[in-house]
Amino acid sequence: MTLRALLTSFALLAPLPALAQSCGGPFGSFVQGLAREAIAKGHDPAQVSRFFAAASRTQAVIDADRKQGVFQLDFTSFARRLISQNRIDNGQKNAARHADTFARIQRDYGVPPGILLAFWAFETDYGGYQGDFNTLNALITLAHDCRRPELFRPQVFAALSLFEQGDFSPTSTTGAWAGEIGMVQMLPGDILENGVDGDGDGHVRLKTSAPDALMSGGRMLRSLGWAPNQPWLQEITLPAEMDWSQTGLRTTLSAARWQSLGVRPRSGSWQSTSLPASVILPQGRHGPAFLAYPNFSVLFEWNQSFTYVLTAAYFATRLSGAPVFAPGNPDPGLSGPELKALQQELQRRGYDVGGVDGILGEKSREAVQAVQKQLGLPADAWPTRALLERL
Repeated sequence: MTLRALLTSFALLAPLPALAQSCGGPFGSFVQGLAREAIAKGHDPAQVSRFFAAASRTQAVIDADRKQGVFQLDFTSFARRLISQNRIDNGQKNAARHADTFARIQRDYGVPPGILLAFWAFETDYGGYQGDFNTLNALITLAHDCRRPELFRPQVFAALSLFEQGDFSPTSTTGAWAGEIGMVQMLPGDILENGVDGDGDGHVRLKTSAPDALMSGGRMLRSLGWAPNQPWLQEITLPAEMDWSQTGLRTTLSAARWQSLGVRPRSGSWQSTSLPASVILPQGRHGPAFLAYPNFSVLFEWNQSFTYVLTAAYFATRLSGAPVFAPGNPDPGLSGPELKALQQELQRRGYDVGGVDGILGEKSREAVQAVQKQLGLPADAWPTRALLERL
């Protein structure tokens, strides 16, 4: 019996308990289990049958998930790759073109234009390329894969709800390989919870309507904890010597306290003197330096990559008038294989590095900083060949 026939037969059945394996196994059986689970959740069997009828596994999605080498770049290289004068110019043009929408977002959610412009630029180049992967197939493929099923499985049912509302097509809705849809790339669950009809046409169309996409993005950030009209990131200068173990997102001090330790804004004045803030050194004590306010951490709910989030946050400050950051003269970083070797050694010593993947994420930075402190080295969380050789 074909998958379509099996799914059609579910329409004749009363809701049954979920029978889908959590991940893996024969793909057809997995989809059948999702359909049964959807019916058990109360979805109309006929709608479920139509929704899953053409579902298929997409190997290109798995390939894309395994090949995220761009996140192995250091911050300066990553920022230079993503930020161009053309993107800055187009950001300014879009800020003017959608000034009314950005004003509504600032009023309703307290999110400044620069933040949304940065994500709009990085995710889809201001809507120019939104991805051509079939969204349903991408979500089911990633739910079936056993790397992160807990993230993608709920998104399949969220897409089903959007389908029932008339805002999703299982055959023609396309987007990124990871299932995000529209100009600012939101997952179906986020669209369900935070979608806004910004242009008043009665639908939430994140692929074709900039007001819908931007308003929805602003509302999502606010729901994730964005504090209205507060700063997120500020470039700073540091004294030649300080306790580098106090740097990193785990340590927060007031700007007044950082000032007493010799930290200064690189341009202008402190954006806040009362908010807690962290000093972050993406390439160690000899590289760029920033002060991250509480809103910075909210951005990790949009993307989990430290380098991506920092670059987006910095680009948002550029679009808001900040100067180009000072790259400094950081010690050379590790190659992907070298970083994997370091992660393996740290893991062997009992540190949680968040996985041996050759990517310097926040957990790997914390582990590096901890072992640097243990060895009596400047604990700036930047892994070098000298550290690798010493370990």
